[in-house]
Amino acid sequence: MKFTKKKVVRFSHCDPAGIVFYPRYAELCNEMVEDWFSEGLGVSFHHLQERLRLSVPAVRLECEFISPSTYGDVLEFSLEVQELGKSSMTLAITARCGEQERVRFFLKIVLISLDSMRSVAIEGEWRDKFSAFLA
Repeated sequence: MKFTKKKVVRFSHCDPAGIVFYPRYAELCNEMVEDWFSEGLGVSFHHLQERLRLSVPAVRLECEFISPSTYGDVLEFSLEVQELGKSSMTLAITARCGEQERVRFFLKIVLISLDSMRSVAIEGEWRDKFSAFLA
């Protein structure tokens, strides 16, 4: 199963050339992860961090910029779990405008305890939730 969400390219996402400035894509990637937790997994980042004292920091990010996006484009982002490890997972996130792929990310995140700042095993309900989105 894939989690998908449409996002409009805003003026604030663009550089003086009128295309999405590459660091803004990293922010949009992070928004997708946050939206996936809230809308796809049913656990908001606020609840995850403030109540459960867990977080999912990035430990690796690979990006491939395939075609430029401009102000006003509607991008459809999709997210799926590419690999699910003991305490980490790699997410494949892509953005398309119509039939044209614009950007591709591979993001490795780790489930950690905010109290110990150490990784925790992905087990039980978490493994079930994440597994539903395995590619």
